[in-house]
Amino acid sequence: MRKLFRKRLHLALLFSLTLLITAVNADARQPAAPPSTANSSAGLANQVRHQLVMLPFLSPFDDLEFQVRGNQIVLLGQVVRPALKEDARAAVSHIEGVESVDNQMEVLPPSPVDDPIRRAEFRAIYGAPGFDICLIRSVQPIHIIVKNGHVTLEGIVRSETDRNLAAIVANQVPNVFSVTNKLLVDNG
Repeated sequence: MRKLFRKRLHLALLFSLTLLITAVNADARQPAAPPSTANSSAGLANQVRHQLVMLPFLSPFDDLEFQVRGNQIVLLGQVVRPALKEDARAAVSHIEGVESVDNQMEVLPPSPVDDPIRRAEFRAIYGAPGFDICLIRSVQPIHIIVKNGHVTLEGIVRSETDRNLAAIVANQVPNVFSVTNKLLVDNG
């Protein structure tokens, strides 16, 4: 009885393996289907996002955004250093499938008033309870954009409580004219 069972099991495994090899060979002979526009756009967006977060001089005081329009990438956001604007353009222009890059990033004006506000906002926000854990990340989730004394918070936080706490803390920093809270809550 045991020998018969083993023999049947052996034959079933052999038959399954034969079917698998036949299916793999048939797939290999089929021409690859062109990716759908949605899939290629999503793949291109992931590659652009990866290239932007890998920029070596990206700081929490820069906000890099982009749009994918077919084979064109539109770079948006604000940066503190003019070189970062060019680095971002160069990084995404080499991605396969990108035909052109429209770099609309704004370079924030140099200001002896804004630099101390940036540092104070960073210490206040990332020193607040619960946000200190964000400092160990390679890219901080909250971006602090300061332009002429006006602060805009961009990025993603864990909860509505974190979103509100960041705005409250940012409003307490001296010499700030206004704080605009554009933080999004991660629902995933």
